Amino acid sequence: MLIEMKVSGLTIDPLTNTPIVILKDMEERKAIPIWIGLFEASAIATELEKVSFSRPMTHDLLHSILKNLDVEMTRIEITDLKNNTFFANICLLKGGNNVVVDSRPSDAIALALRANVPIFVDEKVIEKSRSVDMGKEKVDLDKLKEDKLREFLENLSPEDFGKYKM
Repeated sequence: MLIEMKVSGLTIDPLTNTPIVILKDMEERKAIPIWIGLFEASAIATELEKVSFSRPMTHDLLHSILKNLDVEMTRIEITDLKNNTFFANICLLKGGNNVVVDSRPSDAIALALRANVPIFVDEKVIEKSRSVDMGKEKVDLDKLKEDKLREFLENLSPEDFGKYKM
């Protein structure tokens, strides 16, 4: 079953300095973190903050191309999580025909924000995201997050406040 979600914010993984996009369901009862690249995080952040540039960036360009070709983006779906890699589809409508395009979730989310279309996540992805495969063992993310969050908070200095935007 697909669950509609929204971008709750962006944060930085304190261990790897990798950006993370946080999706939450509409009732804010379920959340899913997706580790993404720096450029995709920038594309998501600029759209969330409604920053515009004098020239189109990559996701703006693709959105413009789709509009000019009369292709409607109807939704995105985050469909699977395999080997710690998320999979997504961009759902399009062209001349009455549905077209599904494979995508990285970060690119799909950046486009969805620009097109103002819903983001859906398969329930099985939410369940799978609660633990990560680390070689031969599964790591419980809730326990790991709790331990790492405690460690991160203990090491925060006053200068760190205001550094990360949610």
